Amino acid sequence: MQKIVERPERPEPQPRRSRLFLLPLLFFAGLAALFGYALRNSDPSKLPSVLIGKPAPQIDLPALGGLLRDGKSVPGFATADLARSEVTVVNFWASWCVPCVQEHPVLIELKRQTGIRLFGVNHKDPEPGGLRFLTRLGNPFDAVGVDASGRAGIDWGVYGMPETFVVDGRGRIAYKHVGPLTPEITKRFILPAIEAAKKKN
Repeated sequence: MQKIVERPERPEPQPRRSRLFLLPLLFFAGLAALFGYALRNSDPSKLPSVLIGKPAPQIDLPALGGLLRDGKSVPGFATADLARSEVTVVNFWASWCVPCVQEHPVLIELKRQTGIRLFGVNHKDPEPGGLRFLTRLGNPFDAVGVDASGRAGIDWGVYGMPETFVVDGRGRIAYKHVGPLTPEITKRFILPAIEAAKKKN
């Protein structure tokens, strides 16, 4: 009697799972390419802000102790100081912020070239960090307020140091720039924002 040997059935070929794993990778690669294109063809540091066109948030910042300009103490400032019919550039900075050191000569040049009112907010900076910073690098600011707790930064929607705002003469935020200013950024974005804010006064 002939013995019948049953052959095991061959499993049906399964679709390659590796192709499924590639789908999320391809999706994120396409998304990254889209963001890369957008960054190359626009202002990479102008993040959306709900404050644009609205009154500057309420602040009342004390002066940076010991800071002098032309032999006189440099004052702090409050929100009311931003609504005196004059465009103001407000710069959030700190001595522990490396990009702030890099941008500082640009602020000095901005003040020298334009004479614009320039207010500084010394953000969460342990004493005497802010004073030492401006004594060493020079003080371009007409007023310097101390935001020791970081509350002003939160209210103004600050993402990180440094950040710069252009405020029109009625105290409304006209423009916001995230990150350090450079000569190119100043020429391309800050100066036009200042001129546009002046026309709205």
